[in-house]
Amino acid sequence: MTTTIPNSPKSEIIYPSSDGEPVAETYDHLYAILTTLEVLRQYLQGRRATVLANQFLYYAQSFPKLRVAPDVMVIYDVEPGGRDNYKIWEEQQVPKVIFEITSKGTQEEDKNTKKNLYEGLEVQEYWLFDPKGEWIEQKLQGYRLRGDIYEPITDSCSQQLQLRLAVEGKLIGFYRLDNGEKLLVADELVEALRQETHKRIEAERQAEQERQRAEQERQRATELESLLSRYREQFGELP
Repeated sequence: MTTTIPNSPKSEIIYPSSDGEPVAETYDHLYAILTTLEVLRQYLQGRRATVLANQFLYYAQSFPKLRVAPDVMVIYDVEPGGRDNYKIWEEQQVPKVIFEITSKGTQEEDKNTKKNLYEGLEVQEYWLFDPKGEWIEQKLQGYRLRGDIYEPITDSCSQQLQLRLAVEGKLIGFYRLDNGEKLLVADELVEALRQETHKRIEAERQAEQERQRAEQERQRATELESLLSRYREQFGELP
């Protein structure tokens, strides 16, 4: 009698979405990550693209330990919106731009391990931002893929994003290349809205003052006309 042992089903490969580690070392790093995420997310609204922050990027199918968690990554030609994690082989797109908000503690990993990995994955642009200036003197350094090698970006411009990048305190400022307009962060949006509201209220106040002055002038003209009419009735036409 032959005993048949049923084939055991293949165990499903799990690709975790979290490792339980904190998002960032300090408040400054966290704020820079979240601000960069939101500014670029707003900028790319309406386009077939997504911006993800501190989520696992899996780059080798069936090898869940081969992963990295970029601070911010921009991917084109994919469905907009968030993901629990990002698998290159499923979405068929490699991130075009990656930002690492770096520090002295992550210096070696950011400028060597991650730089070599992103270069190998053919991420077109890799930006390092050091909000506290701990090891990058100018705080911001970008690299652009030329062939299969990263070269330093010297003009502070992202060809992939069509934006100029500038260090503004502990944040990155983003400016459109087509018209020079700045992409506003949340605080600046609030301030711009406040100023715009103030201008509108002031314009309405001035318009109301002009309307009242015009009404007063009309009333004075009416009163003068009435006075002149009564004079004519009593004394005739003016000499």
